[in-house]
Amino acid sequence: MKSSFTRRPARAALRGLAAAALASLLGAAAVAAPARAADKYPPGDIGTSLVNFFNSPDAVAGANDWNCKPSAEHPTPVVLVHATFVNLGTNWSVLAPMLANEGYCVFGFNYGMTQLSFDRIGGLGDIAESAKTLDAFVDKVLAATGAQQVDLVGHSQGGMMPNYYLKRLGGAAKVRTFVALAPSNHGTTIDGVLDLGRTLNLLGFANQALNDAGAPGLVQQEQGSDFQNALFGDGDGDTVSGPRYVVIETKNDIVVTPYTNAWLKGDAVTNILVQDQCPDDYVGHVGMFNDSPVLQDVLNQLGANTPGFQPKCEGYGLPL
Repeated sequence: MKSSFTRRPARAALRGLAAAALASLLGAAAVAAPARAADKYPPGDIGTSLVNFFNSPDAVAGANDWNCKPSAEHPTPVVLVHATFVNLGTNWSVLAPMLANEGYCVFGFNYGMTQLSFDRIGGLGDIAESAKTLDAFVDKVLAATGAQQVDLVGHSQGGMMPNYYLKRLGGAAKVRTFVALAPSNHGTTIDGVLDLGRTLNLLGFANQALNDAGAPGLVQQEQGSDFQNALFGDGDGDTVSGPRYVVIETKNDIVVTPYTNAWLKGDAVTNILVQDQCPDDYVGHVGMFNDSPVLQDVLNQLGANTPGFQPKCEGYGLPL
């Protein structure tokens, strides 16, 4: 029997993290894509994301029109995969409308909800199970649209979890391009906290508390976790043949640390550091969702894929 002593601190910690993230969103300056007169779906902003967290966790403007049929210009549907601690409505309030306004068929879903989630806080559950949710959702999108493949765009865990789908669940044939924003690909040291926990022999206790409370997805994203070692340390390399991989990361990432853990190796991989394009861009891990240069890169990678593409250095995202 699991003790309430184990569950309650973990729940309190998770609620505190979610509250802190939302407070940071509320207190920051809003940065959104400028609305155009012809836009069917006005792009959201930080305020939209905050409202959606509570009021629209399962829906976001521009996504999940199941009658949408891909056009000749944009024949590949786009599936959005949210980050840890958030949901579809929060993570994609800016990008989903942007893509829909450009003529893409856009879809998104929630995953990793556990007893700690309150139907709002995603990405807590077992990552392999979350990948199965992605697998079923991609099949649903392909059946509805008649397309042969999808493009994936994921943020944080949403940029890492699909690797399990591609490598272990046979998803590679169904994915054309996979764009990952600040993904936790090779785990995180949480800015050295894990190393300190190991030194003090506290990491095992903390991880057991998280697992018992219903948040194994957090433990699995630690650098050197059994999950990470099994997924990327199996001798098969970082990638599988078929999809084109794109990783977009910021050197100011304090969630995935070191930030270089986001990078993938492989012949079909493009790694983009935001500050190589816009040196003054102060965007952090969370702010990738509303950073204009990042979103311009996403549109280019899904569309023209112009070599040497240079986004306009303006409209920077949250510096956290």
